[in-house]
Amino acid sequence: PRKDPIVRVEARRLRSQLARYYSEEGQGDATIIELPKGGYAPVFRTSRSSAPDRSSVPLHSHGNSVTIAPFADYTRSGQEQHFCRGLVQAITQCVCGVRGLRTLAWPRTIPFDREEDLTRIAGNLKASLVVCGGVRITGGTRIVNVQLLDAEGGHYLWSESIQSSADEDVTAQQRVAETVADRLRAGLGSGFQKAGNLAGENLAARNLWVQGRYHLNQRTEESLKKALEFFERATDEDAQFALAYSGLADTYGLLAHYGVIPPAEAWSKAASNAAWAVMMDENSAEAHTSHAHVKASQDWEWSAAEHGFRRAIDLDPRYSTARHWYAMTCLVPLGRLAEARREIVIAEELDPISSIIARDHAFLDYYLRDFEAALDQCDHTIQLNPHFAAAYWMLSLVQEQMGDLEESVAAAQRAVQLSPQSPRMMAALARVRALSGQEAEARAILDHIRSAGQKRYVSPFDLAIISIALGMPDEALDLLHRALADRCFELTFAQVDPRLDPMRGDPRFETVVAQIGVASAQTAEDRTDV
Repeated sequence: PRKDPIVRVEARRLRSQLARYYSEEGQGDATIIELPKGGYAPVFRTSRSSAPDRSSVPLHSHGNSVTIAPFADYTRSGQEQHFCRGLVQAITQCVCGVRGLRTLAWPRTIPFDREEDLTRIAGNLKASLVVCGGVRITGGTRIVNVQLLDAEGGHYLWSESIQSSADEDVTAQQRVAETVADRLRAGLGSGFQKAGNLAGENLAARNLWVQGRYHLNQRTEESLKKALEFFERATDEDAQFALAYSGLADTYGLLAHYGVIPPAEAWSKAASNAAWAVMMDENSAEAHTSHAHVKASQDWEWSAAEHGFRRAIDLDPRYSTARHWYAMTCLVPLGRLAEARREIVIAEELDPISSIIARDHAFLDYYLRDFEAALDQCDHTIQLNPHFAAAYWMLSLVQEQMGDLEESVAAAQRAVQLSPQSPRMMAALARVRALSGQEAEARAILDHIRSAGQKRYVSPFDLAIISIALGMPDEALDLLHRALADRCFELTFAQVDPRLDPMRGDPRFETVVAQIGVASAQTAEDRTDV
């Protein structure tokens, strides 16, 4: 651990995972493995407990999971039963190839007679989607009716009739299977109602946009700059492509949020691209999300932001970024943390492999002061992406609040290793060094950050949290006023951020919070105690 802080971080995660395992499915194991705190050698001991009832072990639903129900044969003679069985096999094969989707096997021994049985059986399987339908023959034409059912809501997301010659078997089955897989891919990406809208698109522009979204989701300085390049190339390819302008708006906003460029340099570009995206496509959930994101994080117009996010969700309930940013940039600043948690859970179910959504779920638990849950969520995020600097930064903040300062230092060190140019990562390390009594080390890092600020933008908020840890409230307040002038994104969380707790009660700090406008935007019912 003296050579690489990841050793300490992973050892703590291993202790947590072992504890969870033996409290759930490992309760009946004959041998217990422990990793005592302060060391790295495992200890083995014999368990005296009896095996638990496996039915009591909690099962967790998978948000992007689908099951294929047996297709009904609606012919009078039952002549299509063989075709129906082959159809399920063909659909299963194609759906298994849809990335980001888990395919659950339908229990062959459980028949169903009514449509409500579909949702009941899917619920038992923990599936969120059901592919179902039936087959009938009219003259020499076979008609396959196929539907996609929301197992939780009990409503149909998509339905289509596919016709073929009655003597076509394999070809017809494959056609239906590929149609279902295409609809699922479209649904995972940007909503089922958009599945048929690709015909007139410039595919080269879309391809560049997809690559831009990939780099945007990495949330590093280098990846955000790459995302900007791809989105700009997409607009060069198709000047009318709304998604590309939405991507530009999101990227400029995040470049400011992550302290890569000054907010004043980013805001006008984010706002103009978001407005252009909405003008290009009024029915684009992505465009409305980008516009609402600007209203919340940049303009601090909370009512307009909420209206925009709700519009985006109405347009596409399965667009995970709309729910993610509605939770984190609108509901959390307003203190409506219970609502925010519901939205972030849905976002994570819609995109279970997103590192940033998983990290922000941890952030929400952190704001709720549920540090144990935040710790578990950090572990989950690191498991998704072991090289995601923001996850270790978040882990450092959580462990700081739990009083595990050595572990917090190790996590912050790892974040700095993974993102050495980021002032935010260095600020987290300086802060926890100060809280650990290592004032000289903290001030050395602070001097380094200030020196870097002569060549690049450094958020005053990041400097303020170091000053708070060093016991310099007056300097911290001056920096927070500078952050207010810069409209730093982090300041919007002032009502709920534990790092600012030492400043609460100071009228000068309350004046800063009042100017963000979050309190005036709330009703009494909206407020959440934290």
